[in-house]
Amino acid sequence: MIPFTSFYGMRMNPFEKELPSKDAYMTLDMEQMQGRLEHLKDHPGIGLFTAAPGQGKTFSLRHFSDRLNPNLVKLYYICLSTVTTAEFYRQLCVKLGLEVSYKKTVMFQRIQDYLYSMCTNKNVHCMVCLDEAQYLNSDILKDLKMLCNFCMDSRNCFSLLLLGQPVLMTIMMRQPNEALRQRIAVNYHFSGLTGKEAADYIKDRMALAGASPGIFDESAVTTAYGSCNASLRQLNLILTKSLTIGAQNNKQNIDSDIVLAAVNDIALL
Repeated sequence: MIPFTSFYGMRMNPFEKELPSKDAYMTLDMEQMQGRLEHLKDHPGIGLFTAAPGQGKTFSLRHFSDRLNPNLVKLYYICLSTVTTAEFYRQLCVKLGLEVSYKKTVMFQRIQDYLYSMCTNKNVHCMVCLDEAQYLNSDILKDLKMLCNFCMDSRNCFSLLLLGQPVLMTIMMRQPNEALRQRIAVNYHFSGLTGKEAADYIKDRMALAGASPGIFDESAVTTAYGSCNASLRQLNLILTKSLTIGAQNNKQNIDSDIVLAAVNDIALL
């Protein structure tokens, strides 16, 4: 069976997540997040970013990270959030290159000393990102506000980025998290992909792959967007599956029937 990339004359699959971040198609949501991340890069503080699964918040972070000067900014990314408080500290110590201890108080002090030293002695801005933060337990959330407390709460020595699904906003609104919520400097909630963005995205990706954007007809684009729940990840799955089915059936163009077949196939996985 001929791969759809060869069948449609593509250099690669333009809808795979492994594409370099430099080739990113920037949605309005991603641009908004980039602007806020840039602000936190220049003004240390806490940022809260929420989005439904697949809308691009983690990819947007990767795009931002890939453009950082490592001599001036260091970003530490943690995605395992279903952990105990002690495991969280151990994980953060490992990320920062610090010695792990069995005592939480010792690790807390080592982490704060490291972040303070990087900020004041080396003039390096550390950004710590906790992805899937909606799973962090309440004790970790309580500790985060203390971890950000330097010089009797008179100075911000690093940026804390909290990424998660929309439920994270509800969690942050709870009374026990008020002290942490008050420290949030910037926040953004993704609205999701629009129909125009989806159409422009498909054209942009097809051009990137060296293929004709006309392979997807107008009805196919409309059907694909209507089936992706405003999720870029889901749209990529639908488009990739549509191209696979189209090539299998020797279809030079993708129409709404092929897209619907792709959506049905994905639903059965």
